Amino acid sequence: MRGLFQFTVLLLALCAGCERHPATPVAVPKSQSAPAASSLGEAHPPDGQVWRYTYEILNTFPHDTNAFTQGLVFLDGKLFESTGLYGHSTLREDDLLTGRVLHNVTIPERYFAEGLAVLNGKAYQLTWQSEKGFVYDAATFRLEKEFSYAGEGWGLATDGHSLILSDGTSQIRFFDPATFKVERNIQVTVRGQPIEELNELEYIRGEIFANVWHADQVVRIDPTNGVVTGIIDFTGLLAAGAVDPNAAVLNGIAYDIASDRLFITGKLWPKLFQVRLKHITP
Repeated sequence: MRGLFQFTVLLLALCAGCERHPATPVAVPKSQSAPAASSLGEAHPPDGQVWRYTYEILNTFPHDTNAFTQGLVFLDGKLFESTGLYGHSTLREDDLLTGRVLHNVTIPERYFAEGLAVLNGKAYQLTWQSEKGFVYDAATFRLEKEFSYAGEGWGLATDGHSLILSDGTSQIRFFDPATFKVERNIQVTVRGQPIEELNELEYIRGEIFANVWHADQVVRIDPTNGVVTGIIDFTGLLAAGAVDPNAAVLNGIAYDIASDRLFITGKLWPKLFQVRLKHITP
């Protein structure tokens, strides 16, 4: 029921203004044209507004169908991925063009790996219900230390200073990466309603992008107050029937800041997509 509630709340936000503009099926063109000024589309709507976005596929890359994607990071030309499930969790570096795993470490079977962030040469990886995280050398994947946090670990990102953690609720916490103490937290809301089941996170040019579990939606969040300023509908990104929709859900956001490329994938998906966002005028 929680998943249904989240979908309903997001649908209401997406349909704001539908009286004037009836809903139509989202077209998904597969264009190879040059990107616009930004792959993120127009941002920062006027206060109180929630902008809607659809998407355009610019490129498609192979993705390991054994990868239960929990965290995705593109940094300095490298694609890092954290994969989950007990007995199958890994930290890995993938080749973007081929999907081949270039380097990986296996997480002990008692842990279910979750979100991932890379900051100052260190890779930080969460676990689901063990209240434990791992710190690796990002170049060698050598485990350097462990850290603890309260509650579940879902998504992880960084704004260049703090670690940003989601735990499946509407709360997002900001941690000091040196002490792992909570610096502050925000509640994520859309039109005043809390949005729970926030999953994989990515901090992109001053915004937090967050998957909403089982919703085919990514929300754009103001990190200062938790207000959702945009909702991206990724319905149809992967062809219907390509994967089991109950397990292989949309989950995985990475941004190449040097080339302004936004990547989206899902758990056990055979493809990783480079997309450009398109603002829909309400």
